[in-house]
Amino acid sequence: MHGQREPGEPAPGDSGAVPARRSDGLLARTDSSAAFVRAAQLARRLAPEDLPSARGAGTLDRLTRVIEDTNPERPSAMRELGLASVAVWRSLLRRRPPDPSRPLPATILFTDLVDFSRWALRVGDDQVLALIGEVNRVCEETVRARGGQVVKTLGDGMMAVFVDGQQAIEAAHEATVAVSAVHLADYRPALRAGLHTGAPRAVGDDFLGVDVNIAARVCAAAGAGEVLASATTLEVAGVDHYAIRRRRFRAKGVPRELRVYRVLPRYDDRPPGGEGR
Repeated sequence: MHGQREPGEPAPGDSGAVPARRSDGLLARTDSSAAFVRAAQLARRLAPEDLPSARGAGTLDRLTRVIEDTNPERPSAMRELGLASVAVWRSLLRRRPPDPSRPLPATILFTDLVDFSRWALRVGDDQVLALIGEVNRVCEETVRARGGQVVKTLGDGMMAVFVDGQQAIEAAHEATVAVSAVHLADYRPALRAGLHTGAPRAVGDDFLGVDVNIAARVCAAAGAGEVLASATTLEVAGVDHYAIRRRRFRAKGVPRELRVYRVLPRYDDRPPGGEGR
């Protein structure tokens, strides 16, 4: 019928539609071609092993999940090449030595168990090691799930760093709750946590500096199941999702003007802003 187009016929003036569709079709066929997929899979196998890296945990892990979830039901050369590229980039990040002359903005988290030493003195080493192993496992999983990096374990505690202050606070609370569910014989461990935000210096796999010492002192001031955070951490994390209460705080080597708060997640509809600031 005059004036009507056959299916697939380009509209008048749409001279680029057919080449574009042909290009799309060629790309789709190439992407799913068995030969190209095999070549891409070989490139991925030759890439460095894609081990999780806490330094890029947030961005690179999310990118990996996005690529893996893109049409996972069909072979794709582009997906294999994308995953290989992420593995190479992650390897470069792991190999790049940190520059100790450049402090890294970060929120530092310390945790430890309250009254652990008293319990450890009256039980055998096997029970102590079993409990520490379980507590460390729970805390490490929580830290990594929130995009943090476990720097080191410290007997009955650990040190971790986060780029995001709010994620650091959430990880601290989730770790205290998770550890409270752990028990061994008649002992239920109680975790405490302290956070401070600053610019620690990366030295090898460790972080050093005044801000690290402050975070450790903040943790030592917390009680069982408590999360304490410095005002600096609350400034970067915000207080809308938390109820806060000022704590009296004095510690050797810590600036006298440093303010420290007990931080609790909000579970009701009270207006944000905290209390006792």
